[in-house]
Amino acid sequence: MSQHTAYLIAAEQVSRTFGKGAAEVHALVDVDVEVASGALTVVRGPSGSGKTTLLNILAGLDVPSAGRAYVGGQDLLTMSRQDMVEYRRSKVGFVWQQTARNLVPYLDAVQNVEVPMILAGVNKREARERAIALLEAVHLQHRLHHRPPQLSGGEQQRVSIAVALANNPPLLLADEPTGELDSVAASEIFELFGELNRNLGTTIIIVTHDPDIAARVDRVVAIRDGRTSSEIFRRVRRQGNQAEVVHDEYVLVDAAGRLQIPREMLERLSIRDRARVLMGEGRLEVLPEAARQEDR
Repeated sequence: MSQHTAYLIAAEQVSRTFGKGAAEVHALVDVDVEVASGALTVVRGPSGSGKTTLLNILAGLDVPSAGRAYVGGQDLLTMSRQDMVEYRRSKVGFVWQQTARNLVPYLDAVQNVEVPMILAGVNKREARERAIALLEAVHLQHRLHHRPPQLSGGEQQRVSIAVALANNPPLLLADEPTGELDSVAASEIFELFGELNRNLGTTIIIVTHDPDIAARVDRVVAIRDGRTSSEIFRRVRRQGNQAEVVHDEYVLVDAAGRLQIPREMLERLSIRDRARVLMGEGRLEVLPEAARQEDR
């Protein structure tokens, strides 16, 4: 990953450790992730897998213990405090799972969306026009002057997305944005992210544990135990007049050349401390250690 400008996001061997000694927790371990500008990417994993930690680093809310994180060619680790404030204000939008963290309860929808723009120095007339346009983009033109308590959970999250987009950031991050919603509202929010990605060209990263998310987006990065373990790409395969959506899953090779094989695959083959790797014609085979013993 020598050319950081080739991607909007380039994380290089990012690690994050919390605590010390016996209480030390490795939230992220040598994570490499690249995201192209304008892409919609989902980071999926169980609770405690490190996906939220990665999102917080990209948002400028946390700093890795090791490695580098580049967004738009800027190294987040070398930014001054003032540069980081400007980065969080204009370069990245964030949607929290808890809508209470996104919205001011005594302001209506338009006023909530105006707040980030006013703080950035945008004049009130321009802020009002953009706030209305953004609420229309998230299909809330009929709720412009409703306050959060008067909105459903799904509607509140739509306002939250509009707030995150207020200053037109190139990057939008969403941490479990459907975690407090029912299945119908969650489906609508995921569809909205896809629509905004296509219409605005905003790069979007969504963190979720939803196992069905792969059917909705073109790329899913799976994280387990603080490491990227696999990626799933959705593509359309055409045969004559028929089109079929298929999902290709790939294990990852990190910067050190290590193959990131998902744990469930290793458990299925009873692979523990070591494995046998054989090179065939255009392929590699990974075998349990028992296979090596049997060949003796």
